[in-house]
Amino acid sequence: MSADLADLTGTGLELTIDGSVATVTLSRPERRNAMTPGMWRGLARAGAALPDDIRVVVIRGAGPSFCAGIDLRMFTAEGVPGEERNPSAADPGFGDSIAGFQAGYTWLRNPSFVSIAAVQGHAIGAGFQLALSCDLRVIAENASFCMKEPALGLVPDLTGTKPLVDIVGLPRAIELCLTARTIAADEAAALRLAELVVPAGELDGAVSDLVAALLSTDAAAARATKALLAQAPGNTLEQQAAAERSAQAALLAARQAR
Repeated sequence: MSADLADLTGTGLELTIDGSVATVTLSRPERRNAMTPGMWRGLARAGAALPDDIRVVVIRGAGPSFCAGIDLRMFTAEGVPGEERNPSAADPGFGDSIAGFQAGYTWLRNPSFVSIAAVQGHAIGAGFQLALSCDLRVIAENASFCMKEPALGLVPDLTGTKPLVDIVGLPRAIELCLTARTIAADEAAALRLAELVVPAGELDGAVSDLVAALLSTDAAAARATKALLAQAPGNTLEQQAAAERSAQAALLAARQAR
């Protein structure tokens, strides 16, 4: 394993690897897994440390909530204990800091694996955006989503705006963000924000079943297909047809060369 798990000490995260499946657990249940800059940096390190043969990444939260959003102590004079103070918006390095935080989310879209958010309880703000960063979302019946940032005088800046618009459309995304209302599990499913809704006690089993189904597919074909599908929204039909031809040729050539 290439992962140096010691790198995540004190970040509020746990990384475990079982064969070709990696699980990242948000492990601050006493704060309902509210997120801090240290957690965002830790997520980026976890992604960078994954072995090349990982095929599925599961993101989950310890305790009753997936993630209650930003740890609001970040905005107090005292700050979050053990965390460095972030630069102010007037600091020249402010944008770079946000880019570093966003790196904790963007790796989940890597075509080398499929990422799954296993969501129970609250997924608010930064937590909602983390779930949106995953390819698939399996949620418990008690799950709820909320894009809270505008209600706090902020914009969602952890890469969640594009997948939200892609999934629910621009008008609904505007409504959800600017009202900062809570989306219950049944509405989340209707809006295609969840691929599967299950009773809370069945969440782990449902995720395990999905992981097993994903692993049953040929690994090289799965990676090539995910990369191909990711291109589709930005391609014309002709461009996508050409991408399909290219992907098939590359896949078969690699197989024949073994």
